[in-house]
Amino acid sequence: MNYIYAVLFFAAVFMAASCGSDRSGAAEYAAQSADETASSGGGNSDIGLKSQSGESGGVLNKENKKILVAYFSHSGNTRNMAEQINAYCGGDIFEIKTVSPYPSDYGDCVEQAKKEQNEDARPALASTVDDMNDYDVVFVGYPNWWGTMPMAVFNFLESYDFEGKTIVPFCTHEGSAMGRSESDIKALLPSSEIVKGKPVRGSKVRSSGEDIKSWLEDLGYCK
Repeated sequence: MNYIYAVLFFAAVFMAASCGSDRSGAAEYAAQSADETASSGGGNSDIGLKSQSGESGGVLNKENKKILVAYFSHSGNTRNMAEQINAYCGGDIFEIKTVSPYPSDYGDCVEQAKKEQNEDARPALASTVDDMNDYDVVFVGYPNWWGTMPMAVFNFLESYDFEGKTIVPFCTHEGSAMGRSESDIKALLPSSEIVKGKPVRGSKVRSSGEDIKSWLEDLGYCK
């Protein structure tokens, strides 16, 4: 009889633990879903969710390489990621800005970004990198807008000769990761080495320092 009670007791403990774990997992999922909904609704980091998988690239070696971290940012998430990369790997940093800033209103920005993509537009850029030839490795950062880079970044990449350089894309998003941006970069820069890019959720950028650092260490570009 004592044996039966013991079996029943341990079975009850196991069931309680399993149910507790399920509730914890459900709560975590709900919290993530709520965070994603809030971020994609007004975070501006990922305009027009449209997902495609990226393609892989090579492994880098930092030794004797001059680095530039170039980025376009609208909400500030990509800027934050660029600053973290710059802090971890050194080099210079450059912000890609348009002559006419994008609207601060999310809806208006969505419409303009879609219109530019449909028209294959190249928004005029406000500044240039005078000594691009001096750089061996160029990190290129952007938010995912309608499944790829903002058209301003297309203009930036078409404005210089990147032949022989290593290009490292990074991207902030709210669900569609790199989209098709890596393949778009490869089409624009066929004579460059395009390394596998790093996507980070815009809503998670400020808490993703260790993940970003680990990525740079794997590439061989962390101080």
